[in-house]
Amino acid sequence: MPSEHGCAITGWASALPDRVVTNQDIMTLFDTTDEWIVERTGIRQRRAADGPFVADKPPVNPEGGMGTTAQLAAQAGHGALEKAGLTGADIDLLVLCTTSPDQLVPATSSPLANALGVRGGGMDINAACAGFTYGLVTASGFIATGAQRVLLIGAETLTRITNWADRSNAFLFGDGAGAVVVEAVPGESSLLGWDVGVDGSLQPLFYADHAGTGMTMRGQEVFRKAVRMTVESATKSLEMAKVSTSDIAMFVPHQANVRIMDAVAERLGIPKERIASVIETTGNTSSASIPIALADAVEHGRVSDGDLILFAGFGAGMTWASAVWRWGTGLSR
Repeated sequence: MPSEHGCAITGWASALPDRVVTNQDIMTLFDTTDEWIVERTGIRQRRAADGPFVADKPPVNPEGGMGTTAQLAAQAGHGALEKAGLTGADIDLLVLCTTSPDQLVPATSSPLANALGVRGGGMDINAACAGFTYGLVTASGFIATGAQRVLLIGAETLTRITNWADRSNAFLFGDGAGAVVVEAVPGESSLLGWDVGVDGSLQPLFYADHAGTGMTMRGQEVFRKAVRMTVESATKSLEMAKVSTSDIAMFVPHQANVRIMDAVAERLGIPKERIASVIETTGNTSSASIPIALADAVEHGRVSDGDLILFAGFGAGMTWASAVWRWGTGLSR
């Protein structure tokens, strides 16, 4: 179907569990220091879903509170809908990006749609930490073919699948959710350029098995691949959009590791003051990290109408995705 309208982000929000896990808490699990973690990752704390954080087991997720992926996603989704002046009944499609679903079957978007009152369809996307950007391209495609409103959410409870005995990466991960409403608007699409990809031969670098001990990651190799893939993908998106990095007002990368974020920005020629970063207080929240960082940048007045935003993420698989987006709602309401 030919597109007769564009799309824009009209609502945004994030949600984090109340439970704060500091580097001092991590130090109770194995021999490390706050200085060591901060120097290598930029992370000082992260959030964990409801439940005690103790040395011999990870946080648990009770039925109540904000202990599940769906519950975190619902809070962020409600916030984004409220910001857009909409309800779940206005949504044609719910897209939940997650690598930590609450169940194997059904998709977590199913109970989430019920919680939000979504009248349209719903589906999960698992592209790991690149998931939200995959979802943004997907949402834009649905708008281009006739959908009016898509609710896009990235939500994770990674503390459930973290190997807390692995001192090489247990300190990296946290829980959280971020959401945006992507809506049909008059005029051109806000999505100016995009790129997605996957290299399945690299699957052994980062994975978690069913009923296994948690996530396994070969950190140094992931670092090298992540920087190269993110730069190459971002360059392709910029070329499609016919813009340069000097035109980018805000770079919103996946919040994996401050060293990776800085290395990518340096190679692209983007100054640090144009990077949206929340990793210091959230850790790596996988598919939730980009929408959380976006919401933080917008709420702090760092993004204005007409600004070009570069989204870029990479994840297990290995997957990667990037997009150039022109900010502005395009609506009068």
